Parts: sequence; C-alpha cells; structure tokens
Amino acid sequence: MSASIDSTLAPYEAIDDFAEWGIRALVTTRAAGTFSTAGSEPVSDVMARWDALRGHLFGDPDAGRLATARQVHGARVLVHDGAWAGWLRGPGADGHLAPTRGTAMAVSVADCVPVFVAHPSGVAAVLHSGWRGTEANILAAAVGLFADRGLAATDLRVVLGPAVCGACYEVSPDVHRRLTGASVDAPTCVDLRALIARQASALGVRQVRVHEGCTRCDDDRYFSHRAGDAGRQLGVLLAEA
Repeated sequence: MSASIDSTLAPYEAIDDFAEWGIRALVTTRAAGTFSTAGSEPVSDVMARWDALRGHLFGDPDAGRLATARQVHGARVLVHDGAWAGWLRGPGADGHLAPTRGTAMAVSVADCVPVFVAHPSGVAAVLHSGWRGTEANILAAAVGLFADRGLAATDLRVVLGPAVCGACYEVSPDVHRRLTGASVDAPTCVDLRALIARQASALGVRQVRVHEGCTRCDDDRYFSHRAGDAGRQLGVLLAEA
C-alpha cells in the first residue's frame, strides 16, 4: 500500500526549534523516499538517498560524520565522541547523543516518535521512541546523559516529531496498561507523544513542543506502518560545528 506523493512536497522538512543554537533538525518525507534497506527497493537506490542526505547536511556526500544504529525498540543511547569520520552504523540502540558539534545523528521511524533533544551549548540527542521505548523511558536515559555532562534538564529543549497521533494509535489492553497504568477491556487508543511530553515534564524539561503532523493522518506526507507502508523516514539532528 502506498499513498500518492504531492509533487510540491520537499524531501526534507526542517524543524526550526533549535536554529538559534546552530542546531539543524529535520524529518525526511515521502518525497525523499524510504531509507529502509529491508524493503523491496534496490539497495543501491536506498543508499543513494543516504548519500543525498549527507550531501544535504554537509555539502558533500563523502564529508562529515553521520551516526545511525540498528534499532531494537529499547532505551539504549549511544554517545559519539566525534573521533571518527564517515558513516557509522552502531550496534543495537534507539538513541544517539553527540557531546560535541559536527556529528549528524539519524533514527528511522514510521509511526514511532522521533524525539529531538538539545542544549544551547550544542550537545544534542535524537531518539526513536515507539511504545516499548516510551515504556522504557528512553528520554530519561538521554536526559541522564546530559546531566552527566553538567547540563540541567531545565535548560533542554525537546521536540516530539511527526508520529502516529492519539486518535490513530490503538493498542491492546496489555500495552495500554503498561503505558498508562489503566486497565481497559478492549483495544484502546494511546497518544505516545502526550505520554513522552509528560515524561519530559517529570524530568524537569520546561520546553517541550509536539509537532502537529500525524504519520497516519498525513500519509501523503509521511510513511506510516499503520497505513500499510513498508517505507521509513528519518529524524535527523546536527549541531553544526
């Protein structure tokens, strides 16, 4: 199943919440194509999209540092020291944090929440938070890594990117109970971004914004697993050097 693509749709959608800090955040759209190598498209086509992304970020597809990982729906956050060049494919993890500027980081999503976290100093993190990552509170793991570097949660800014909305995301009674603590007798909708926003507030984060986009409602713009898409878009964060 595949939605039609608006011919005017840009491949990269900027999230400008961190621009004043010299930090670029974006999500890719359907116009960029899928970034998953697990689909039916030729791997060469998918890899060309990754090269195009690096070109968009650094001006040259062979320049800069890009960190990714095999995502496992957990709460592990990799820390990247910047002592390397090229494209790093890390071990199983669902988050990345760069303590210094110049490292781009990407997570793939298709209904799960891309979570962007940054500090004015340029320390930044991007997370993939589905229901398992939300249950495990991957955001707390990331905020703890900021705290380890002397950066208070009160100074962080969090943006919850395009993801399936609360009206579209129906889960089993067991998952609903695990996420909310409430018991229900039938499949019930849950708003993951609302849950993550509450987690952020509980951690002391004062600046939280929820993106208005829903991957399921806006399936002409984003890939959505719930809509039957095999494609994946990216959430990307780069504190420019």
